[in-house]
Amino acid sequence: MADEKKRLIRVRTQKATKFRRDGLGKKKKLSDTWRRPRGLHNKQRLQKKAKGPHPTPGYGSPLAVRGLHPSGFREVHVFNPAQLEGLDPDQDAIRIGGTVGGKKRALIQEEAVSAGLKILNPKEIKSLIEEDTEDD
Repeated sequence: MADEKKRLIRVRTQKATKFRRDGLGKKKKLSDTWRRPRGLHNKQRLQKKAKGPHPTPGYGSPLAVRGLHPSGFREVHVFNPAQLEGLDPDQDAIRIGGTVGGKKRALIQEEAVSAGLKILNPKEIKSLIEEDTEDD
């Protein structure tokens, strides 16, 4: 199953399409996020070939890998050490919240490493490194 999952993730990335918003190149203030064209004479709404594709059901990713991180793990957002309980190291990878401070981040990272979990956004924590050098 692991080989099949890797293949499906590869398929998902190969068929990924960037849907472009109508008028994106004309106005600076328009963001690069898809918005459905609604104008009466809009060429993109009429699905003229040169104006780019619309998001349609054929562009979806396979069900087996939908929502998974590109590494193949299920991504879990963690804000405190208690949320690490019940996570499976073979299926789950953690992403530590951006608002988590240094001390709590250090605790979360220590517990995650000891549990064998993959950390998607690890940071070097200076206090941990300083304590290790003092002990030697």
